Amino acid sequence: MATNPRISYDGRRFRRPEEVTDSGAPTAIYHQQGDLVWAEVAGGEVRRGSLVGRCAEDGTLAFSYSMVLQGGEVISGRSTSRPEILADGRIRLHEEWERFAPRASAGTSAIEEATC
Repeated sequence: MATNPRISYDGRRFRRPEEVTDSGAPTAIYHQQGDLVWAEVAGGEVRRGSLVGRCAEDGTLAFSYSMVLQGGEVISGRSTSRPEILADGRIRLHEEWERFAPRASAGTSAIEEATC
């Protein structure tokens, strides 16, 4: 997995790999100032969400998130995301996440920089 300590997440949009070209899918728009990173999330099953955290020198993100889903459920958790630079220059983030109660769970997933 290639990493780049000079990654800027500012202005980048991310979706699940299978939805990377689907403009209606949940999309996270990232912002960055120094090591501070935050994002807004909306689309698909997500009415509104946000994340805030820090970016390490190697581009790894550590953040907390909260979302309101279309059905009204409120979820929150934390994640660590490690970047991979794809052959076409886009970024894939490999996530290790934990969702807090009432539907606590944990797992791994990936999101990729969106093309549209």
